[in-house]
Amino acid sequence: PKGTMAFTGKYEFEGDENYDAFVQKIGLPSEKIEMGRNCKIVTEVVQNGNDFTWTQHFPGGRTTTNTFTVGKEADMETFGGKKFQATVKLEDGKLVAEFPNYRHTAEISGGKLVEISTSSGVVYKRTSKKIA
Repeated sequence: PKGTMAFTGKYEFEGDENYDAFVQKIGLPSEKIEMGRNCKIVTEVVQNGNDFTWTQHFPGGRTTTNTFTVGKEADMETFGGKKFQATVKLEDGKLVAEFPNYRHTAEISGGKLVEISTSSGVVYKRTSKKIA
């Protein structure tokens, strides 16, 4: 992999595209949709080789943490809080995970964390700026 510690850092939500279309497509309940809209999520990533701890801090103190190793099946939690198992892969410097009803990629581009989720042709893009 290019740059072993490329992902490590703390990133704050900066903007997103196609949020409503995407969360409706994956069937998120409306109260969760409102909660997540323009949500100043802070994403904290600790990368140690192929081992990752990926924590999202939500306003109001709620956090979700996914711990995984590239290429190995791990217990994960979705956007909507569902638990499932996935194997995260590394493709062209991007982390790629197949969630139950969407495909998620994450990469560092221009110093920002860019996450893209795709569900049946609907593409949701979230950009976070590095704060630490």
